[in-house]
Amino acid sequence: MAAIVSVSNLSKTYDGGFEALKSVSLEIEEGEILALLGPNGAGKTTLISVICGISTATSGHVAVGGHDVVDAYRDARRLIGLVPQEINLEPFETVMNTVRFSRGLFGKPRNDAHLEEVLRRLSLWDKRDTQIKSLSGGMKRRVLIAKALSHEPRVLFLDEPTAGVDVELRRDMWNTVADLKSHGVTIILTTHYIEEAEAMADRIGIIARGEIRLVREKADLMRELGKKRLVIELNAPTAAVPAALEPYDLARSADGCELTYTYDSRKERTGITRLLTDLSAAGLQLKDIRTEQSSLEDIFVGLVHEDAS
Repeated sequence: MAAIVSVSNLSKTYDGGFEALKSVSLEIEEGEILALLGPNGAGKTTLISVICGISTATSGHVAVGGHDVVDAYRDARRLIGLVPQEINLEPFETVMNTVRFSRGLFGKPRNDAHLEEVLRRLSLWDKRDTQIKSLSGGMKRRVLIAKALSHEPRVLFLDEPTAGVDVELRRDMWNTVADLKSHGVTIILTTHYIEEAEAMADRIGIIARGEIRLVREKADLMRELGKKRLVIELNAPTAAVPAALEPYDLARSADGCELTYTYDSRKERTGITRLLTDLSAAGLQLKDIRTEQSSLEDIFVGLVHEDAS
């Protein structure tokens, strides 16, 4: 599938010397949902700002739909819809007039039929004549999406779309995003919620300290998340893993007092019962056992090490 957004060696350094982006390269395919995961300050919003033409890169190149975001700014920007983190709406304006005005800013002719379709899709049609100040926080976020879709963009950026909303509204937003994808919109969302990326994304990227550390298919990353570890504490240290236990691919601690078995918790058979039997048969006495779940941080560190090796 062709890339609709292409980012190549993008860097952004502010006047004080802070590097917000460090040689970022990223290809976003048309029709996909890409989730960018990262902690606050990782560079997520800066990356979106540069792609959308709000901020200027120090170096590098960005193209949207084949249009350079600097040399062909207007052509690139027409293809982009942006939903920012902050709710910044005119409180005394109606919903319909808000999205109609946004469409006009992009030089699009009046098309109330399209705006009606957008508002109905976002469950806002019955609120079309309601002033913004009378809407709930969740409805205001829907208005932001309606504004971003008013000029019929091919790419939609959602910057922390569910920040500060409750669980019910978050899941409602997930359904909205899935519906937008079904209508052919390419979606890039930033988030620090792993469950949000899991619910919506086709691919997941991790950004930290201004660098894209990895981009993986969601299914691949979720398989990593499904792994658990059984840590076996021995009564006495062992100098080596007994040959009979080699099929379990056990990791031995430096002092020989612990053996770690990694397994997929989603499989019907984990092999734990057989392992414990074989441990006893090998003459190893257990002092204690515990399980540990792989965290996103574990996966992040492991995959970065894997990519560097």
